[in-house]
Amino acid sequence: MEFKLGEFVRFVDERMEGYVTRIISNDMIGVTGEDDFEIPVLITKVTRVHGHKYPGAAEQYQADTPAPSETFESKGIFLAVVPDQNKASVVHFHLVNDTSFQLLTTLVTDKAGISKGEFAGSIQPHTAVEIYSSNLSDLSVWPGFLIRALYFSKSNVAIPEAIQYSEKFKARDFAGAKKKVAQLNKEAWIFRIDEDDLVIDPEKLKESFFKPVAEKKVVEKPSAQIDLHIEKLRDDYQFLSNTEILKIQMDHYKKALDAAIVHKLPSITFIHGIGNGTLKQEIHKTLGRNNHVKTFLDARKEKFGYGATEVILK
Repeated sequence: MEFKLGEFVRFVDERMEGYVTRIISNDMIGVTGEDDFEIPVLITKVTRVHGHKYPGAAEQYQADTPAPSETFESKGIFLAVVPDQNKASVVHFHLVNDTSFQLLTTLVTDKAGISKGEFAGSIQPHTAVEIYSSNLSDLSVWPGFLIRALYFSKSNVAIPEAIQYSEKFKARDFAGAKKKVAQLNKEAWIFRIDEDDLVIDPEKLKESFFKPVAEKKVVEKPSAQIDLHIEKLRDDYQFLSNTEILKIQMDHYKKALDAAIVHKLPSITFIHGIGNGTLKQEIHKTLGRNNHVKTFLDARKEKFGYGATEVILK
């Protein structure tokens, strides 16, 4: 019998039950009970408990999905990583198709040069399908992911090139805040699979080559300390949603960091406050991927407490 992560099982010879939180081998799984202690057990010693709903890999989520717009949507394919509702150590990967295309999709994992097919199927427009599950505690040994998708539609529209998305996830990829996914009605870490089209205006590009030096934009040198508290950035902050506030703060941070890199500053400090930690997490996530950043650390606690990050630039 094949078990999947997140399924509820009961021991055959003992009065114990719990959720599958690890696939150890073809013959053994890890089961975690109410005490959050994981027990390795042979699959012959447990049985699946029916009545505990487990969304299989082929299940498509359509509940609470907004009705498709009248316009044909050609962009919007995401990988949503959702913590298990029973055991947060387990995460489920869903491919979210927010386009008007039908997607013919495969997922292949690669570990030490050995490839394994994990999912193959069709994903309907404006739906989501679970394609993989894993344990976050095993993240360091997760395989690499390769997702391929072909677009299909009977409408008279241009068919985009096939998607090929590869990723080897790291801990910092899950440091940011989760976002609500309408198709799943759940919070998830989001990874974009398709990219927005890069629109180039030939005339504007031509004009940029012939602009006088005086007309070119000058990047101002930023101060050594950037305060990202929203009240320092906007006067109307009382009327902004949390999402709008985070976007404004992140835009200001990115602009200041780019300016510091242009002016070759040795370091720059961002004052983000403590709050719920979302802004700090988002900043640290982008810093970990920036090739111009040597390292980053908590700024001097005697001056900023725990509410600032110092960035050391290369």
